[in-house]
Amino acid sequence: MAVITVYGKTPDVGSAAFVAPNATLAGDVVLAAGSSVWYGAVVRGDTGAIRIGKNSNIQDNAVLHTGPNLGVTIGKNVSIGHSAVVHGCTVGDGALIGMHATVMNGAVVGKMTVVAAGARGARKHRGPGR
Repeated sequence: MAVITVYGKTPDVGSAAFVAPNATLAGDVVLAAGSSVWYGAVVRGDTGAIRIGKNSNIQDNAVLHTGPNLGVTIGKNVSIGHSAVVHGCTVGDGALIGMHATVMNGAVVGKMTVVAAGARGARKHRGPGR
């Protein structure tokens, strides 16, 4: 795994998190216990903080990136699907972001919400949640 310090911030990977050997973590990134970042995924906290909650998984080739003055918060028990792009947003507990989906800056995906595979969430969109 590549763990890269950016602007003086180094990712914090707890001993109870899994990061695949070819995944990349950069900048202000914190992984909670039981979380995982899979093969080819990039989690880039260069312009803000990224927090990944307990037991959440970032699947193969997904990209998480902060937006201008916007961090990324991933709740507990979340799945970010293969090749999804998640930018500067909040994803609630238990949500699923489908494969190849894109979630844009300022979006709030509610608790237990499913974003369909291939979907594109509008900037500042607020998903329903339960």
